[in-house]
Amino acid sequence: MRNLPVRMARWSAGHPWRAIVCWLLFVVLCLGVGITVGGNPATTEDFRIGEAGRAEAMAAEGGLQQRPVERVLITARPGTGPLDLTAADAAAKDVAERMRGLPEVRSVAAPVRAANTTAVRVDVTMKGPELEGKKHVDALLAQTAEVQKANPGLRVEETGSPSISKGVDKLRGDDLSRTEVIALPVTLITLLLVFSSVVMALVPLLLALSSIAAAIGLSMLASHVFPDAGIGTNVILLIGLAVGVDYTLFYLKREREERARSGGRLSPQAVVELAAATSGRAVVLSGLAVAVSSATLFLADDVIFSSIATGAIVVTLVAVLSSLTVLPALLATLGRRAERRAVRKEARAAKRGQAVRPTKQPKTGPGRLTSAVLRPVRKHPAAVLTVTVLAMLALAAPVLGLKLTDMGRETHSRSIVAMQTYDRLNAAFPELKSMHQIVVRADTDRSPEVTAALRELAADVKNDPRLSGTSKLSTSPDRRISMLQLQVPYYVSTDQAQSSLRDIRDTFVPKTVGKVAGAETAVTGDVARYTDYPTHQEQKLPLIIGALLLVTFVMTVWAFRSLVLGVVGILLNLLSAAASLGVLVLVFQHTWAEGLLDFDSTGSIGSRVPLFLFVILFGLSMDYQVFVISRVREAALNGVPTRKAVIDGIGSSAGVVTSAAVVMVTVFASFAALHLIEMKQIGFSLTIAVLLDAFVIRMLILPALMLLLGEANWWPSRGIRKAQSPIPASSALQKVS
Repeated sequence: MRNLPVRMARWSAGHPWRAIVCWLLFVVLCLGVGITVGGNPATTEDFRIGEAGRAEAMAAEGGLQQRPVERVLITARPGTGPLDLTAADAAAKDVAERMRGLPEVRSVAAPVRAANTTAVRVDVTMKGPELEGKKHVDALLAQTAEVQKANPGLRVEETGSPSISKGVDKLRGDDLSRTEVIALPVTLITLLLVFSSVVMALVPLLLALSSIAAAIGLSMLASHVFPDAGIGTNVILLIGLAVGVDYTLFYLKREREERARSGGRLSPQAVVELAAATSGRAVVLSGLAVAVSSATLFLADDVIFSSIATGAIVVTLVAVLSSLTVLPALLATLGRRAERRAVRKEARAAKRGQAVRPTKQPKTGPGRLTSAVLRPVRKHPAAVLTVTVLAMLALAAPVLGLKLTDMGRETHSRSIVAMQTYDRLNAAFPELKSMHQIVVRADTDRSPEVTAALRELAADVKNDPRLSGTSKLSTSPDRRISMLQLQVPYYVSTDQAQSSLRDIRDTFVPKTVGKVAGAETAVTGDVARYTDYPTHQEQKLPLIIGALLLVTFVMTVWAFRSLVLGVVGILLNLLSAAASLGVLVLVFQHTWAEGLLDFDSTGSIGSRVPLFLFVILFGLSMDYQVFVISRVREAALNGVPTRKAVIDGIGSSAGVVTSAAVVMVTVFASFAALHLIEMKQIGFSLTIAVLLDAFVIRMLILPALMLLLGEANWWPSRGIRKAQSPIPASSALQKVS
């Protein structure tokens, strides 16, 4: 009763209003300082990966980096017949003149007619870095809209990386607002069912929301060390609501259990301290496990995963802090109010000469459903273990066919207006679908050789059916950097685009510019970016999974002083992650569930999804692992035989685990409803993972395995074996005397 969670709970329960005010000040301070300082968004340089990233750095060195480009497309309105080229050319001229007058515009190219004369386009290059185009694209869109008004007989529209990115951000924001509308009420209803009290149901939700607010402010500060890739807030909402409610739920359920067990004999402060000594410690361990597991994402050497790790770590630690500080204060305050109401109720009853009905206490044992589930586990643990493990392995089997790809631009939802224009633009100008860029760096005196070699390369691929036959050669002012751009009339994910990239890198570059002495060569472009990112993730995946396994093992051994449970934790987490990833492959790499989940299958899984799934699931699984095994270990340390301790521990924690799982599933499932395919895959995979982990792993496989292991569960710890050892008769007599 002297550990840190108890000391913090004792002070908070003894000074409740100070603790509540301090927490509110902490939240306001975090959010205020974060807003004042501002966030540090990731730049184009932060996203460079692999050979493509190396080529982009070389191009930027010579001022040849990719710029934000918008394209205005002019076509005939549907049902009006062929395009009036005279009117289209006039509209294109108007567009060009308007765009040249904008301060956001760097240059405007001459209008280009489609080969089939169905469209005219105007390419507009914006000022500033590639990623910042979306911040300034509104002015361009406004001018396009004015030209459309002036030409009602034509269809004048705009697309490009800036307008598409702006549309994606808006869609993501709208989707997140919708998930909040769904997730918050469902979470509140779940908590009402658990506690049968509006006040007690609101406590976890309010603490989770305040933790999210504080974490958003702190993440803005952290972004100056680890730049925000634009998804930090999404991660904080996703993880914060889940763990924030869960940690509070663990604490609240234990406080109610201890109050019921004491029968009202203990003060609210004493009950809170008891809860802190048990569930408070489990919350600290769980939070540390999630934070340390999330930290392994920094090993990915990727700004996106660094951003995810930062958000997950910050919001988890803040949620733990809220459970250890302000929550005991709230519980003590509510407990004292309940006592005063009980005293007044007794006084009123005494005046009327009536007996006071005893307050209905919450149930502390397993429910009927839990008892029914555990009955076959208790009687036939080997059979239950065999059947459930085989079923989980069957779910994991589709992982063998896993195909990872980067989710390219063409996978974005067509509810984005710029994506509809994007499709029409690519139909009229197929050469714009993707491109290769061969970048060469060499000494100035080698510039003629480099130029000749690049022209030779362009001639070699001119008649390649996988390319458009057009090329553009650019050279930096100092003649050190040269770049050859080849247009590809296929989307980046197609076999034609992929095979052309391999041939350029492996064949055409080595036999041309590769022969120039002292020249450094690298290939980038849309196809290379699409290819190199998943390759990078696949290379990092074994390292991160290895680190995850080590972290899980060390945390479990440290928490329970058992090497056996450390190994069990690793195996169960791997089984849970593999099964959920298998279900993900089964659903999203095929088309049978497209109508059910509202998506268009790409035949692949987003390259970030498995890594995100493994790390977050390993962390969240430790929540259940720590809470459940803590109850088992607590019973065993009190002298209960291991077999009975397993059944009692699983049974007493089942209600909390189930309630926590329902909350997490609600949050994650709401993300599965997003339009962005990668976010949908992440939400779906985490939903399945939590369901399997809470209801199969923790309710069936874990207890069956622990029953079969018996006393070996605690090896090499001696404390539990000593607690469970029978007292010799002589010692018993001495104690009695």
